Amino acid sequence: MSDLKKDLKKEFVQLLANYGHIGFTFVAAIVVGMGGGIYLDQKVFDGRTSPWFTFIGLALGIAAGYKTLFEVIWRDKKAEEKKKAEERKNHEE
Repeated sequence: MSDLKKDLKKEFVQLLANYGHIGFTFVAAIVVGMGGGIYLDQKVFDGRTSPWFTFIGLALGIAAGYKTLFEVIWRDKKAEEKKKAEERKNHEE
């Protein structure tokens, strides 16, 4: 296998892992938030507050998922800008 194919395969696997992580984290944040809300409604407050903590937990889970999504996008954007700056610097030399 040529070096170019190996590099492309490695880059593909890294991208797949990175973006697979986003999906998993997004779903996990929502499940944990909603699970926490259900637990508070049913076990801590004996159903008296149902469904309010469930909705609050769901909203917090969604917010945490989007926060993670934006952090990954921001990190990727910074890495791409850095890579482009290095390429420009190498072309000038």
